[in-house]
Amino acid sequence: MKKNKIIFWTATVIIFLFEGVMPALTSQTEMARQGIQHLGYPVYFGIALTVFKVLGALALVIPQIPGRIKEWAYAGFAFDFLFACISHWAVDGFGGEAIFPLAVLGILVTSYIFYHKLAEL
Repeated sequence: MKKNKIIFWTATVIIFLFEGVMPALTSQTEMARQGIQHLGYPVYFGIALTVFKVLGALALVIPQIPGRIKEWAYAGFAFDFLFACISHWAVDGFGGEAIFPLAVLGILVTSYIFYHKLAEL
């Protein structure tokens, strides 16, 4: 039980930092704007993406959020990581920038699995 909680919270906090804190602090930088434009997306897409990432990250770490909303947050992040991989692959070819979202997806899947293990108890 304690091991499951540690794994869940470690994976979930990593997702929270990557998808909640980092975008909130860096989304309005010139580098972030150039990154979105480099992939062919308009700047307003980056703003919307940041808002939904922060909301999703909060949904995952706040225990009082209903399970149905957490499920939507997990699904949203899964789509985000898959499409980030596809976007980088299409524009830059298959390399580190296309693989990184898949690595973070693995952390998300770990959080999801252990979320359900803890919910069963």
